[in-house]
Amino acid sequence: MKKFTVIFLVAAVLVSFAFLSGCSKDSGTIKIGVAGAHSGDLASYGIPSVKAAELVVEDWNANGGVLGKQIELVVEDDVCKPEVATNTAAKLVGEEVVAVIGHICSGATKAALGIYKDSDIICISPSATNPPLTQSGDYPNFYRTIAPDDAQARLEVDFATQTLGFKKLAVLHDKGDYGKGLAEFAKAMIESDGVAEIVLYEGITVGAVDYSAVLNKVKNSGAEAIIYGGYHPEASKLVGQMRKKGMDTVFISDDGVKDDTFIKVAGEYAEGVYATGPMDTSSNTLTMAANKAHQDKYGEDPGAFFLNAYAATTAILNAIEKAGSTDYDALTKALQSEYVDTTLGSISFDNKGDAIGVGFSVFQVQNGVYVEIQ
Repeated sequence: MKKFTVIFLVAAVLVSFAFLSGCSKDSGTIKIGVAGAHSGDLASYGIPSVKAAELVVEDWNANGGVLGKQIELVVEDDVCKPEVATNTAAKLVGEEVVAVIGHICSGATKAALGIYKDSDIICISPSATNPPLTQSGDYPNFYRTIAPDDAQARLEVDFATQTLGFKKLAVLHDKGDYGKGLAEFAKAMIESDGVAEIVLYEGITVGAVDYSAVLNKVKNSGAEAIIYGGYHPEASKLVGQMRKKGMDTVFISDDGVKDDTFIKVAGEYAEGVYATGPMDTSSNTLTMAANKAHQDKYGEDPGAFFLNAYAATTAILNAIEKAGSTDYDALTKALQSEYVDTTLGSISFDNKGDAIGVGFSVFQVQNGVYVEIQ
């Protein structure tokens, strides 16, 4: 009799523990990570994504959250450095996030993706454009709400050679995954098209103070324009030093330069610079609402990749809701089969993770602001 009583009591305790554990899990939050450069020279790219995620989550939580739970953001800084991004990813895995918005820079994204892959965590970047991130097939857990660099390079090359009619081009890059990758695509396209000549192809040293050596090469090469792959800190130096030398060479760059910080740093020398970036969707009703929400909460206009991050956060929460689960396979299916209305329009993702329904435009700095021209 005593033996039976002990067994019964032990069983009762185990059942109670399991019940309480289940209640605790069910009453918890759904965690979404936000990773990117939140400090350092490239913080102007990462902080807008944090604010975008905050606004989306606030809206969803005010309407009951998702799957009956509130959504919690876990924000981690990777300074856009691959060696930091691995630690950032490990922290987010440890926090048991179900998905990550980010990373921002392609190199940092690549460094982190394997860690998320091993833990079955979806990662949606608003800005990592390096094509192999999706096209290599190595990262089935990766998605992005921005078009890849091969599309961006195609637009830049066509703009330089067809719209502007240039025949001699210099192609420069910052030697990083993003900048060099874009430059390599541009170089290959120019050579394949055969309508223009590459008179200089060279990488620059990030962080250098003086770029006179490479700019002298550009001048001596007879290049009519520079196509530059990289970010705004180096671009602002190149443009400033080029203009101070009296060079009128046209400067064409990418979404790593299509940022208000570039204009602020380059000042008057930014005028006339071209840069490709996500298409202008300012007339979209959801975009207008998101921009207003940002202005109301933060007292300023949103920065680079805000709308892409807003769309990424919306997409993952919609996928969780449609899947009725945070299970990796269920989320994968939902992301690749469901269209969702976002600040970028109605989007979905192909089986590689590239966004369907997004693209690039060419912008030019006119009177101190970027204006979409093509």
